[in-house]
Amino acid sequence: MWKKKYSELVRSKKFLRAAVTIGAAAIVMILLSSTVDLSVFRHQPSAEEYSAQLKEQLLDIVSQIDGVGEVKVFLTMDNSGENVYLTNSDTKTKSIEPTVRGVVIVCDGGDDPVVIDRVMGAVTRSLSVSSDRVYITKLG
Repeated sequence: MWKKKYSELVRSKKFLRAAVTIGAAAIVMILLSSTVDLSVFRHQPSAEEYSAQLKEQLLDIVSQIDGVGEVKVFLTMDNSGENVYLTNSDTKTKSIEPTVRGVVIVCDGGDDPVVIDRVMGAVTRSLSVSSDRVYITKLG
């Protein structure tokens, strides 16, 4: 019984039109996905947003180090970030994030060599910057 109804449904013109329409739409979507760069629709943070996020994360981690106390963070960035157009690649663009030029940490424990060493290690490792780009001092 169900085989007969299924057979009638498959042979109907409405079913055939629907199948052809769905198939054509699938082919168009496949073709578009390979030619249209959908990455432009993803939100890319601005240099200011990126810097603010980085500063907030650094402030959060440094404030948890024993002996730091109250802490303030100042970051300088080397560039504002950019999108680079690529050739001979599957992706059309590559986003280059701004890089950290320098970091100043001002904290209550900024006069204690142990605290300075801990903060320096956290900053240099988390941001991949050399120690000559980081300055730590006492909050006054």
